[in-house]
Amino acid sequence: MNKIPNRQAICETLLMQAKEDPDIIVLCSDSRGSASLAPFAQAYPQQFVETGIAEQNLVSISAGLAKCGKKAFAASPACFLSTRSYEQAKIDCAYSDTNVTLIGISGGVSYGALGMSHHSAQDIAAMAAIPNMRVYLPSDRFQTKRLIEELLKDQKPAYIRVGRNAVDDIYTEESCPFELNRANVLSQGTDIAIIACGEMVKPALEAAELLKKSGISASVTDMYCVKPLDQDAVLNVAEHAGAIITVEEHSPYGGLGSMVSQIVAAHCPKKVINLALPDSPVITGTSKEVFEYYGLTAEGIAKQARELI
Repeated sequence: MNKIPNRQAICETLLMQAKEDPDIIVLCSDSRGSASLAPFAQAYPQQFVETGIAEQNLVSISAGLAKCGKKAFAASPACFLSTRSYEQAKIDCAYSDTNVTLIGISGGVSYGALGMSHHSAQDIAAMAAIPNMRVYLPSDRFQTKRLIEELLKDQKPAYIRVGRNAVDDIYTEESCPFELNRANVLSQGTDIAIIACGEMVKPALEAAELLKKSGISASVTDMYCVKPLDQDAVLNVAEHAGAIITVEEHSPYGGLGSMVSQIVAAHCPKKVINLALPDSPVITGTSKEVFEYYGLTAEGIAKQARELI
């Protein structure tokens, strides 16, 4: 079982790239430990900035460094980065078109026991609503690595959300197909199309296996690129399925489900069911307990698929 969280994969990738690229700058808001970025601070202290608990400054300083030619990666808990510094993300990063990658760590309900103040169930909708801001939710450590490598090659702002805990591998070092802003179809199916992002991709795959045992054919799409959403991938799986289920660790409003529904309704009208967190304060518990309570598990997804069919 994998024990390397996606946040650690980000640090390892940046460490490797910084050997040859002195323009890479990592910034944290008193979160180097929780972001797994302490090794970077130790290895490259001249390329690391600690702002303290000041998320607004974190984003504005990152934008300033980017305007000076640096490649800024700013990490902070997703619950704060997507709310306290929203105006700075909007104006200093997106509107000013700066080369800043905002990294929302411990996203979704990773801080489950700390309650709603530490949950980020709105960040996909909030960040996706900003023009010129891209939104990514990589599904495992290998895809996270490929995503960081690609973002180092361009100069556009982006928001990445990763969870706190390690997630089971979906890909391997040798086999991780990746094209920026193109979703990965992990399995083909004709009865149900399951489209998931982030930590929900693994249970979506497991749900497809459960459904297969029941004689139900399900496709699974890893939509790590929530914005820009891969419209072609959505329509391709939708056209070959009787219905669609979207799965996300997010509010039912404004996230993956809403975006997929808009595309399907406009081009390929079919029933779309969105499995997400509720529009209410989430129960207190670990991520696993929260997912089980709201049916964001392989069994919960499979149950919804059977009912839909």
